Amino acid sequence: MDSDQLRATVVGFLGAFAVLGVLLYLVGVGDLLDVLRRASPEMVGLVVLVTLGWLVAWSVALRTVLGVLGIRLSVVRSFLVFNGAMFSNNVTPFGQAGGEPVTALLIAKVADTEYERGLAAIASVDTLNFVPSITLALVGAAYFATETTFGTRLQLATGVVVALALAVPGLVYLGWRNRYALEARVVGTFVPLIHRVAKVLPVFSAPTEESVESRIGHFFGAIERVATDRTGIAISLAASTLGWILQMVALYLAFLAIDQPVPFSAMLFVVPMGAIAGVTPLPGGAGGIEAVLVAVLAALPSVSVSATAALGAVVIYRSAVYWIPVIIGGVVVSVIGADSVG
Repeated sequence: MDSDQLRATVVGFLGAFAVLGVLLYLVGVGDLLDVLRRASPEMVGLVVLVTLGWLVAWSVALRTVLGVLGIRLSVVRSFLVFNGAMFSNNVTPFGQAGGEPVTALLIAKVADTEYERGLAAIASVDTLNFVPSITLALVGAAYFATETTFGTRLQLATGVVVALALAVPGLVYLGWRNRYALEARVVGTFVPLIHRVAKVLPVFSAPTEESVESRIGHFFGAIERVATDRTGIAISLAASTLGWILQMVALYLAFLAIDQPVPFSAMLFVVPMGAIAGVTPLPGGAGGIEAVLVAVLAALPSVSVSATAALGAVVIYRSAVYWIPVIIGGVVVSVIGADSVG
């Protein structure tokens, strides 16, 4: 990690601590600790197990996409690589957007393949993961719309989901239709810039336009290969959907752990809304996701829990889904880094 990346990560974590500090101030540290002390260890253990199930499900999606691209990894290696990817996402600002380049490098090293193929694989998985999250959120919103009148906060949250459901596929479609124009613009803009940098810092050789065009072409070719494999897409979407459902089960169990049961239907809407906050310039969305989860939970008419109880359940849930992949993935990234040096 270079100095700029380190600085951005440190600033991101400071921002996350600031957001979490505000949450703790509003809820009360003492009250939150009382809720957590009363949590059932058995239920917390189930949250951990379900979280591991989510990681397995999404690693299957990654393994499937890699298989479509001709990269064969075992289930265990896919699980470890995916946790390495989650580690990158959780310690870099802007979540997946910030961690994808590092994840692509990790895949390239483990699978002994081209960087652009690894980037295409993780970009495809992230795109496929978006589909069930928005679908489940829309199902949850439709369910609540039949049960009660939405307040201003829920109307805003639902509007964000609908906007993303329309905007993201549209942008992906436009980007794909104009991929060759995009390639030409990238080559025309960045290659001269890299050559100027190489003149100032002659420690590396600047790539030629032909080599950059070739790499971008390989990236687009890999994306097209994934997009046209219907069996691979179906398996990946099924695994991704299972992963989202397991995340929802984990949050549901976290509420049971503090003896504050909530309807599982609420999880359909709440968990994807929290994931959307992962695009904030905070490492892994830390702080932002917790704040959004508590805010949406407090706004749902069918969820009759206090802000303290909501934050207590969210802390248990996020402790599992954030720190388990960070711990496993951190070990993976460290070992691969050590092997690379050796």
